[in-house]
Amino acid sequence: MNNYSPAFRRHKSLKQEKNIMLPSSCYSPKLSLYILATCVILLLLLQIRSLHTVLPTSSSPLPSLSPSASWSLFQQWQNLVLNRTLAAASPVNCTQIPDSMNQKLRDSITFLPLKDLRFSNQPLVGHTWFMSSMYDTHEEGEVQYQQFPSEPSKGRFLCLKGRDTHDGSWNYYALAWPEALPTNATLMKGLTFVSYNHYNYDNIWHGLSAVMPFVAWHRKNSCEKPTRWVLYHWGELRFKMGTWLNLLMEATFDQAPYIEEFNDVDDDQPVCFEKAVVMRHNEGGMLRERRMEAYDLMRCKARVYCNVSLDRRDSHERPDIGITLLMRSGARSFRNETAVIGVFEKECKKVKGCRLMVAYSNNLTFCQQVKQMSLTDILISPHGAQLTNMFLMDRNSSVMEFYPKGWLKLAGVGQYVYHWIASWSGMRHRGEWRDPNGESCPYSEEDHRCMSIYKNGLIGYNESHFAEWARNVLNDVQTKRLEEEGAKNGTASMKTCDCN
Repeated sequence: MNNYSPAFRRHKSLKQEKNIMLPSSCYSPKLSLYILATCVILLLLLQIRSLHTVLPTSSSPLPSLSPSASWSLFQQWQNLVLNRTLAAASPVNCTQIPDSMNQKLRDSITFLPLKDLRFSNQPLVGHTWFMSSMYDTHEEGEVQYQQFPSEPSKGRFLCLKGRDTHDGSWNYYALAWPEALPTNATLMKGLTFVSYNHYNYDNIWHGLSAVMPFVAWHRKNSCEKPTRWVLYHWGELRFKMGTWLNLLMEATFDQAPYIEEFNDVDDDQPVCFEKAVVMRHNEGGMLRERRMEAYDLMRCKARVYCNVSLDRRDSHERPDIGITLLMRSGARSFRNETAVIGVFEKECKKVKGCRLMVAYSNNLTFCQQVKQMSLTDILISPHGAQLTNMFLMDRNSSVMEFYPKGWLKLAGVGQYVYHWIASWSGMRHRGEWRDPNGESCPYSEEDHRCMSIYKNGLIGYNESHFAEWARNVLNDVQTKRLEEEGAKNGTASMKTCDCN
């Protein structure tokens, strides 16, 4: 019968548990002392070895060993001490610890929703609801981005999981060490562009706003090209770009963009990327000069792709001053196109070398739009996505914009996007005309319900105002052109693009 007290048994149990746990570690203070003592013993044995190599004197009362016998004895002691030291230092196989640690790292990976519903009321504020736990890298004046692996990610890869196209909270992201990727993960080689778009990739303005930052990153990083694109809208996967945007990216990167669809991956199977760049803030934070450089690159590459002259002086088709009326059909089109065309045509005829061209963006291919803009010095068009083409004109070209009734009070800040792109791409926005007439609204003029009526309204015209406006812009463009031609060296001719 066990006569020990409960306290003694607990003490003994804890002591046994401690003794059991100690060998599982490859390092402990006692082990350090043991190794230190072993080193001291080895030094003593070496000293003994050196003493035995000296022959004893005749007066020595003790028998001496021959040098060979002394060396043999030393080796036996050395082997014995080393074997015991290694046995004590390696009670378990330490080479198994990295695998065990990798498994622990693998098991600790936590996938978070790409769309963080906590920020559903403020989806574009701060980190945005897309990958909300991550911070962007923001160098002064450059595009905001995330890169994996990198110093901020501690060398970890970006991993994604889920293929939902309707709810971004069912798609997930995580970071993982290269040596400890998630179980059953697929590693995709090369550079991956991961794009977040709060709107869509079909509208050329919203699509361009989402992909333009990748062009800036590409230009800044030795023109590195992506192996694939992964497109998200609110965290939901998208598998295509609009045709115009797709061709612009093909021209810019000298290869058609491969949109990853994860067809060979199960819905719950993680995918990790050897290198990934994520954009979620469009052009936010970039200096105007950096933006213009990115637009310059896209303009130049698009002209090369479409076999259009890079320099106006090399084009035999280029008028001295080219005016393009870029029309819309349906929503926000001119109510009386013939009258509008007549006003600008009359003013153009008053200026030597001026040519008026009328085009409909929905009837032009991508390359036809590129060519049309290369011939244009003054772009006249209603507010709409077709105005995105303005960056394909030469720098310092002019833009004149038209709005239906009601937009000023009700359309919000988004109505100024073509003011912004004009500035960012090096163009000159010459103002806008807002139609004071249009459909009536049953509510007060400041009631936001009226915007549903005004949004797609038709645009009228004011002959005297349009004529005076056109004269002022034409005179200014003509003066600038004469100054350029009169300069000793003229403007620099563009013969090649960046990232050739």
